[in-house]
Formats: sequence, structure tokens, C-alpha cells
Amino acid sequence: MFRVQCALGLLTASLITAPAALRADEVPVDVQASIQKGLNWLAKAQSKEGSWEANGNQYPTTMTGLAGMCFLMEGSTVKEGKYSDQIRRARDWYLKRSQPNGMLGNPNNQTETGRYMYGQGFGTLFLSCVYGEEDDEKKRKELEKLLTKAVLFICQAQTDRGGWGYVSAKDGGGFDEGSVTITQLQALRAARNAGIHVPKVTVDKAVKYLKDCTTPKGGIIYSLAHGQPVNGGERPPLTAAAVACSFSAGDYNSEYAKKWIKFCKENIPFGKGRLAHDEYQNYYFSQCMYSLGDEGYKKLFPDDKDPMLWSTFRKNMFEYLKNGQSQDGSWGQGGIGTVYTTSINLTILQLENGTLPIYQR
Repeated sequence: MFRVQCALGLLTASLITAPAALRADEVPVDVQASIQKGLNWLAKAQSKEGSWEANGNQYPTTMTGLAGMCFLMEGSTVKEGKYSDQIRRARDWYLKRSQPNGMLGNPNNQTETGRYMYGQGFGTLFLSCVYGEEDDEKKRKELEKLLTKAVLFICQAQTDRGGWGYVSAKDGGGFDEGSVTITQLQALRAARNAGIHVPKVTVDKAVKYLKDCTTPKGGIIYSLAHGQPVNGGERPPLTAAAVACSFSAGDYNSEYAKKWIKFCKENIPFGKGRLAHDEYQNYYFSQCMYSLGDEGYKKLFPDDKDPMLWSTFRKNMFEYLKNGQSQDGSWGQGGIGTVYTTSINLTILQLENGTLPIYQR
């Protein structure tokens, strides 16, 4: 299968040897129950057209990508599995509404007009993972055409500094910031895994942007558009996201990856209550911790007597997530909405399934 081939490629590039991912039936029963309840709620929340939305019918392009990924992580595909229908409907929703220039969002939707690059990134991520399992020749060609245009749209939206903003560089006057940049980087990585051409220069510029955003303390600032990085301006959620992107690209032990990891260790607690940008931070930091496993940090920092361990993080984070889950299976914390928070938390709880190359160790 294409998915397996991509996973093997990433594992070969990895510099950290990690144990194999757990099978779904090896995940503890209480976690399985939380996941099942969450997926069932998310499936019911899908619109007839195939999309999901945040509070107030907002951000459908982003929410559909995030929610769709949860069903792919469960192990379902467009052709088989308990949630294959949800995945197919989400795929078709994107195919029907994408713009001729490769934009996945709808410029006539007021909630997306000023932030369409988030949807571009998460939509491209989802569709790239769907493409890897698409056997229908007609649909596969449609997806290939769409993804090729979507990647081109992302590349053309990049600023001269190498980052991305909430809208394209042209529409946003050259503004860029870390969270959107990381979203595009992970989307481009997934597209490349799927066999879609991604210009190396685009990725190189983006990686340089993140490095240029790094302060002497090792954290990443919000935006280079607001000046050079100085101590005190770091954003822990962005730094965690940079680590996740670095890992998904197979870069585990570069100078900057180590700086970012150290900063995260010193500034991000393990599932201890509400924090600023909590879901976003947990989403990426969990990917980072899962990739490290219980041995990765030790190999990178052999002299550190207090290593970060996935098992410790997992215990605290999973307990925190289970305690915050509603009876109906959803998670309602956060200002963006229940679909967003539920999708983020289901992603975290399903990392050990190891079904998608983008989240592989």
C-alpha cells in the first residue's frame, strides 16, 4: 500500500529508533472507549454536504480537514472501514468546492476570507492522506489534479521571508507568522509523501523562516514581520509546532531542533489545566512527544538526568483528556468550537495507531 511505502521511507530517514506503534486493540480499553465515543460524535456532526464547522458555521475548510484526519487515523479509508463514508463525503466536498486556482477555501465565505490559509493547509494535509489510499482511477486523477494545484497555491502564497500569513502574501501585504507557516509545512510534507511535486526551494525557505524566528533561548516568536527574535517574545505553542514539523521531515538532531525541544521542556507542562492556545499547543506537542518515545530525548541529550518521556506525557495527557470529555463523546473547551477541540483531542489519542505516515515515528 502507498501508506506503508511512505511510512517506511520516513522510518528510514529517522535518526531515532522507536518501538513499533501500538495496534488499535493494544490501546488500553478506557482510551479505546474515549476514542470511539469521540469518533461517533464527530461522525454525527458532519453536515449532509460532507463538511464540519466551528462555532457559528465558521472555518469549514479547516474543520473538515482536521475532522477528516481523525477517521483516517482510526484506520478507515475511502474504500473500507467503519468511517469510510465520512471520509468519502469529506473528500467529495473538497472536490466540489475547490477553486480553479487551487484554493480550497471559499472566498465568498466571510469566515474564511481573512484566514483561508489555515484551511488550505489542513485541507491539503487531509486530501494528501486520502490520495495515498484512493484506488478509484477517476477519483485519483481528480485528487492528483486538485493537490497539484493546492500545492502550487501554497507555494505562490509564501512571503519573501519564507513564511505564510493568514492569507496569501499578495492579499496580506507580505505579512507572515509562525502558526500558518507550520500548517503549510506539514501540508507540503504530506503532499510530498503522497507523490505530489513540492519545490524544495519552498520548503527550504520555510525552514529558514522558522530558524530566523528562533530567539537565543530557543523559542519561536510570533512573526518576523514584527521585528527580529529577542528573548521574551517566544511562543511555546509555535515552538512545539516547529518541533513536530522538524520530526515529520525526519530532522531529529539538528541544532535548531534541539533548541526547540529544550525550550518546550522548560515551558510546556504535561496536561495540567487550561493554557493559552491549549488545543493548538497540545496538538503539536503531542506529536513531538510521540515521535521522541521513551528513548529519543535520551539519545539527543544523554547528559540530561530528567528526560522527557512519551510514557509520562501520555499518562498525564490522556488522563486530562478523558476527564474533560463530555458524556456525548465530544470535548467542548476552547473558543473555536466543539468540532475543533474534539478533532484535536482525537488526533492526540490516536497517535499510537500509527496509521498515517505524517504521524509515524
